[in-house]
Amino acid sequence: MAYIAPSILSADFANLERDIHNIEQNGGDWVHVDVMDGLFVPNITIGIPVVRAIRRVTGLPLDVHLMIREPIRYVRQFAQAGADWLCIHIEADTPQNNLACLEQIRALGCKSAIALKPGTAAEEAIPYLEMCGMILVMTVEPGFGGQKFMADMMPKLAKLRRMLGNVNPGCLLEVDGGVDAITHQACKDSGADVLVTGSAYFKAADRAAFVRLIQG
Repeated sequence: MAYIAPSILSADFANLERDIHNIEQNGGDWVHVDVMDGLFVPNITIGIPVVRAIRRVTGLPLDVHLMIREPIRYVRQFAQAGADWLCIHIEADTPQNNLACLEQIRALGCKSAIALKPGTAAEEAIPYLEMCGMILVMTVEPGFGGQKFMADMMPKLAKLRRMLGNVNPGCLLEVDGGVDAITHQACKDSGADVLVTGSAYFKAADRAAFVRLIQG
């Protein structure tokens, strides 16, 4: 069974509490929160106050995806705001700072994760594998929702699953980008444990049925 983490990037921000409760009511497992700074990616979304507000209205795990430069500057604030998972992009800082950031995330009591952009090879994750509770493989270019799923990322996903089998078999694999009623199966077949879905979830005619389909 896979976990489903609907992304609030596709929610109605004027009715965010309603949409988060809807995720709970329809059987969603986590709430995925995309944080973008307009520098690491060409878009600006939400920040620490919104994460704090979301924490007050749901008991679901908050999967906070930091698409920001030098995330080590802000992980303490996001942890204090109520994040359960904190995911950093390895492309967003130096390897030394990334390792220090993962250590800090774990020291703060959060679960640590790294994300890889489509152009980043699986091998680039090797220095971090033992420190991660999850690895996120982007199947779109980070920055905007509603993009087309990149099926050519599946070999990278499968390679990461094999790599983790040797050093950290309990580490979860997450996929984000273009996951829908069709593409979810390729992700699971390639080793994904957690599927982030935004527009496909929020546009589904029957969201509860969509959740059950993704969970498998």
